[in-house]
Amino acid sequence: MERALGGGAGYLLCVAVLAIYFLYALGTGSFTWWRAGVAAAFVLVPVTLAARRERRFAPGWQDYAAALAIFLPFKALLIRSLWPYPEGKLGYVLAVLMALNVAVAVFLLVRGFGGVGYSISWGRNWGGIVALSFLLFAAIAIPLGRAIGFIRFAPNYAQMRNLAVVAVGIFFFTAWPEEFLFRGILQNLISKSLKSEWSGLIAASFLFGAAHLPNGVHFPQVNWRYGILATIAGFFYGWTWKKTGSIFPSALVHAAVDLTWHFFFTAP
Repeated sequence: MERALGGGAGYLLCVAVLAIYFLYALGTGSFTWWRAGVAAAFVLVPVTLAARRERRFAPGWQDYAAALAIFLPFKALLIRSLWPYPEGKLGYVLAVLMALNVAVAVFLLVRGFGGVGYSISWGRNWGGIVALSFLLFAAIAIPLGRAIGFIRFAPNYAQMRNLAVVAVGIFFFTAWPEEFLFRGILQNLISKSLKSEWSGLIAASFLFGAAHLPNGVHFPQVNWRYGILATIAGFFYGWTWKKTGSIFPSALVHAAVDLTWHFFFTAP
């Protein structure tokens, strides 16, 4: 009964995502068959993979394949290209919302993963954990980033008036989705597969770093400096998730790191 209800809600959410996309595409005159095919595949492939694994079963290859089927098209900007109107200005935001809804349908509703921590709540001592995680990361990353030539201290005080807007945007459209994927789903998957929380934390941290290797460069180059710092950041985000059992505090640490970079540092 629980599987039927969860699965039914997951499939319904997928249908809603596709329906909203087609309404957008037809309404804005941006419909093309290749975009329609990409949208359908992006929604249907992950949920079909998830449906092949029984809800009560431990993580299997289908779960990892479903995660890749969501992450890779998003990272390759295929999903962003589905939303060209108006002039691509909303492409990133709408791509994030599309990917997030598909991931929720697949992993929370169809597969019914436990321990994801997909909720905005607050627990005892979480404030201290968030602060400690951020400060420890900063104590390592700032000297290291400067030593390897990745960052330069360049505070942008003039932009501080936009702090609230930038903070909300980073939290909801970068930190929250990435923490859901890399901690709530990926670290969760690996921890359960290996039956070790620390192994899941370390593996997910390296994968988080690897996902950032292409940032700021053109394929097939890799930004090894970004990869190193992202791996370290991933460790502290993952530690925060592990200590609290929620992606909310880990997303707060993630957002704090990104805001610090945005307002106080730049690439040399």
